[in-house]
Amino acid sequence: MIWNIVDRRTRVYRWKAVNAIIEAVEHDNSCSDADQAPEADVSIAVDYDQLEGVSVHQAVVWASQQKCPVTLYLYDDGSGTTSDEHFETASNRF
Repeated sequence: MIWNIVDRRTRVYRWKAVNAIIEAVEHDNSCSDADQAPEADVSIAVDYDQLEGVSVHQAVVWASQQKCPVTLYLYDDGSGTTSDEHFETASNRF
């Protein structure tokens, strides 16, 4: 289930092919001004998963089907999942 979406696309009107990453929403708890999510059961928590070259609709459906609350990150096709970009940007959370 999606609790948050972070859109990191520079081409925000491109919806046919994007890269998507999901992480348990509790990963965001350390961000300044973040709502505080309860920790998910470790048996269902999604630490990290990704899809490449999917539509925004497919990314939203996929993230919505997760068993724990997740943050869905959207990137331009060819970005985010194919480089250290996501981890460099996300490192401020830990």
